[in-house]
Order: sequence, then C-alpha cells, then structure tokens
Amino acid sequence: MEQGEPQDGALRAGSRKAVGGAVQRRLFLKTTVRILAVAAALLAAWAADGPAQPLPFSHKLHAGTLKVPCKMCHPTPDPGESMTIAPPSVCMQCHSAIKADSPAIQKLAQYASQGKAVPWVRIYEIPAWVAFSHRAHIEARNTCEDCHGKVAERDVLYREVNLNMGTCRDCHAGKRASVACNFCHEPR
Repeated sequence: MEQGEPQDGALRAGSRKAVGGAVQRRLFLKTTVRILAVAAALLAAWAADGPAQPLPFSHKLHAGTLKVPCKMCHPTPDPGESMTIAPPSVCMQCHSAIKADSPAIQKLAQYASQGKAVPWVRIYEIPAWVAFSHRAHIEARNTCEDCHGKVAERDVLYREVNLNMGTCRDCHAGKRASVACNFCHEPR
C-alpha cells in the first residue's frame, strides 16, 4: 500500500457520505421549493378572493365595460391627498332605475335613504407617516392601475400590488421622480 492511500476502503465510505449528504440536501431543497410553491399558490388564491364586502360591486362592469370614470365613484376632495368613496346617493343616480329590484341595490338604496356610508372593507391604505397625494400622482400622469393593478378587469378587488417603500422607490426612479427621504416622509 502506498503512502496516503486509505485503508479498508475509507475513501469510498467518505465518498458515499459526501454523495449521500448532497442527495439529502438536494431532496431537502426540492421539498422546500415545492412547499413554498404550494404556499404561494394558496396565498395567491386567497388574496385573489379579496375581503368580503357588504355589497357586491364589479369594477370590471362599472370601470371596464361601462367606462364609468374612476373619479365619479372616487372623488378627490381638497387638498387631494385621499381618494374617497362616493356616498350611496351617487350610486343611486343610476341605480334608482337600473337593477332597482335587485336585493343588493335595495340594500344600497337603504344606505342612501338613511344617509349612511356603505361600510366597504379597505383594500389599500397608505401609512400615516407617508406624505402621499393622489392628486399629485394623477397630475403627474400616473394611472390608478400603476398602484392598484388592473382594477377595470376585476369583478372582485384584492391587493394585487404590494405597496411598500421599495415599490414606490422603484416607480419614482423609473419615472425620474425624487427618491429623497423627505419627498415622501416628514422630517422628525
């Protein structure tokens, strides 16, 4: 036997361990990827359902097919930071005659007659520490779709765009808007 040569097949045993460890790592990685893929699919399916709303409302029908302008249902009162949701009386301008016998429209009419807002569940909300103006973004020629996804194609809304600082910074950089901290955040 030459110097440095393993005795009794020690090299082969070590090689088997190394190969076995690599196979185990590969199997673990494949299993982990499969679990994450299933979790992502379940999360996407859950998110695509959107939250339960007090009344059915299809943006696909209203904004898509009928081409109702966003600002009709989402006015931007001064100073323009927030888009709001129109009161039920605005909806009843059309729905006093269209689908008036529908149970959902009857419920809408009840909100309108009582002067109550429909308690819609929010899909998106900007944190209080962010200085955000819908009006400024609209004047800069951004579209609703830029931040909210393809709303006019959705029967049910869900959060399809992850609005976070990274998303906003990427958009600002792409449109050559300021990415300075104090552009969106008040100094403390």
